[in-house]
Amino acid sequence: MSVESAIPETMTAVAISAPGGPRVLRPEKRAVPVPAEGEILIRVRAAGVNRPDVQQRKGAYPPPPGASDLPGLEVAGDVAATGNGVERWRAGDQVCALAAGGGYAEYVVVHGTNALPVPHGFTHTEAAALPETFFTVWHNVFQRGGLAPGETLLVHGGSSGIGTTAIQLASAFGSKVIATAGSAEKCAVCVKLGAERAVNYREEDFVVAVKDATGGKGADVILDMVGGDYVARNYAAAAVDGRIVQIATQGGAVASTDFARLMVKRLTHTGSTLRPRTVGFKGELAAALEARVWPLLAMRRIGPVLDMIFPLEQAWRAHERMEAGEHIGKIVLDVA
Repeated sequence: MSVESAIPETMTAVAISAPGGPRVLRPEKRAVPVPAEGEILIRVRAAGVNRPDVQQRKGAYPPPPGASDLPGLEVAGDVAATGNGVERWRAGDQVCALAAGGGYAEYVVVHGTNALPVPHGFTHTEAAALPETFFTVWHNVFQRGGLAPGETLLVHGGSSGIGTTAIQLASAFGSKVIATAGSAEKCAVCVKLGAERAVNYREEDFVVAVKDATGGKGADVILDMVGGDYVARNYAAAAVDGRIVQIATQGGAVASTDFARLMVKRLTHTGSTLRPRTVGFKGELAAALEARVWPLLAMRRIGPVLDMIFPLEQAWRAHERMEAGEHIGKIVLDVA
């Protein structure tokens, strides 16, 4: 095992003291984890905050077997130590990484294949805002959804971390983007990022707007995190042979819809969750991102949209901000 000097035995972490509201997130002392075979220990400098963290805090999204009980699915920092079998990384390397949990802490272990180099010129705060959304969007929009250049992508929640990432990536790879958001300010951000049309869902029917923007054809791929009554409306807004990809159900996990429309349009409705997937699968995503997307980040053709940054010990404020629904882009914790 390769080890950087002066790794402490204990660290500060933010734990979930009991399922509940934001204030159940409390700092405590934990033992610094030790990297196992193939793993790296990261001295965390910044950690991203995501909707699954909120669900875990409420007791609705337990960590997978073997994962840390601490919240936090993405981090950026310095490699502090490497386990046996790690060849790519050395102590001192600057990385950002996808974690199965444990990111709300000064140190976290991740598998070496689930880490990527911090893009050239990026701060730790910026880099910590990348893994969860970029892994998610790449798999769901481009792999499961099969979005191709020239096709139209409809992104719900366009001003969220996932949404701002999807708009930029789809635009960068030659697709047309339509986004929904809940205010004029959020819609303006979506257009600035590359959406050709942004629909304020509080004032417009997105089905009508999508049909209008596509000359009646509809969207080829729809990225949905709402569910509920959006399911039937997505089917209406989709093009023939369209693909709807479900990544969350914030509007409800149960829906009533007309499956005749799915058959007549030859629609594909799929979905996924990232956290429980295998280390190997996530490693394959990391490799694809490094080859296809990391060069765009290094050139600053795309990048994370940062909302607010909170100290680690005030993670509860970050959760309050996320649940208020007023954020645009990513909320990040400063751990350094």
